[in-house]
Amino acid sequence: MWRHWVKELSSIGKLYRYDERGNGMSDWDVKDLSFEAMLADLESVVAATGLDRFALLGVSRGGALALEYAVRHPERVSHLILYGGYAQGWRARGDFSEIARREAMVMLIREGWGQDNPAFRQMFTSLFVPEATQEQMDWFNELQRKTVSPEIAARLQSELGNLDVSEQLGRVTTPTLVLHARDDAVVSLKSGRKLATDIPGARFVLLDSKNHILLAHEPAFAQFLAEVRRFLGETPAGTAAAG
Repeated sequence: MWRHWVKELSSIGKLYRYDERGNGMSDWDVKDLSFEAMLADLESVVAATGLDRFALLGVSRGGALALEYAVRHPERVSHLILYGGYAQGWRARGDFSEIARREAMVMLIREGWGQDNPAFRQMFTSLFVPEATQEQMDWFNELQRKTVSPEIAARLQSELGNLDVSEQLGRVTTPTLVLHARDDAVVSLKSGRKLATDIPGARFVLLDSKNHILLAHEPAFAQFLAEVRRFLGETPAGTAAAG
């Protein structure tokens, strides 16, 4: 599901990626899941790489972190690439019906995320990769269970509701490329367009896909790579970093 992302992005430049706190191979036993804590983690990762200047890719909720980092450290980021991103979380958007649905989802995550039966996680998988094969869906269902605990998953969903970097969009000075899948069911196309509209000079690319995570076989992934290569240039000046 992610192998082709890592492989192809690594062919463009040296790639650094990390698991955010509470997930994957990073510490799960964490008290602070705030946006500022996540941003501090990104700053620590950058410091550990020793990079002076680099291209920064933010995918989904990582887009807001990448954007905020670029605003605070414009001298470090040569290119900003945002895929499937958004500026405001579900609480910050202020839609009361959406808030009610999301609050219910947070409660359901606590109860159903860690169960052996993948039926509950399948709901999330179907939103993220509706065009995946059954084998890919089964793999993603299990990945979710193994890489984050029910409690952390619920807390992350809740914290993401408060996210709001909308006031920072106009402060971005880094050259920016925004890409978004046309029928993304996880993050609306409207959210992607807002990023491109409000970030000065940003370029927007619409990808013909229903998947929040682009699959290896679909033309939209090939287009994504072509656009990223074009944006960075054939010989990127900096080293690509993903957050």
